[in-house]
Amino acid sequence: MEKKAFKRALYHVRDEDAALDILQDSMIKLCSSYGDKPISELPMLFQRILSNTVLDWFRRQKTRKAIFSNLSEFGSDDADGNFDLLEVTSNATEHGLAESAEDWIGRFQTLEHIETAIMSLPARQREAFLLRYWEEMDLAETAAMMGCSEGSVKTHCSRAIHALSKTLATQGIRP
Repeated sequence: MEKKAFKRALYHVRDEDAALDILQDSMIKLCSSYGDKPISELPMLFQRILSNTVLDWFRRQKTRKAIFSNLSEFGSDDADGNFDLLEVTSNATEHGLAESAEDWIGRFQTLEHIETAIMSLPARQREAFLLRYWEEMDLAETAAMMGCSEGSVKTHCSRAIHALSKTLATQGIRP
């Protein structure tokens, strides 16, 4: 049962370490909270606990990404490194630079479409694309990281770009 549960978690989170952590947390919750239940009820309880633990993991990731990505967007222009978030937001509003809700929703939806398109790429194409363009690694570093030739990296990246362009164009997203 644990192999199937691990695969289920792995298919959801696409990260072996996270899937192992989720599986371990689920088993601990089952043992600590439901040890007094009849054995016949345990498989269904475990499945529910596993589902809830996966959802909790996604919630934590979403919160973590929101906190760190939002705060990292702000930088300091001061030479001494002083930074005040309130000053930044008040200056943006004063100068008419604040983003409207419609613009924000549009940008958010576009980013969701892009993320979905990237996640739909085959694993090697996704890996090559993210290493080259997201992590900004050069060709040699990407090839070494992936354990393949530089030509393979070029091929994977080219195929990923064409697939992303095609997918996003069908959704009305143009560069």
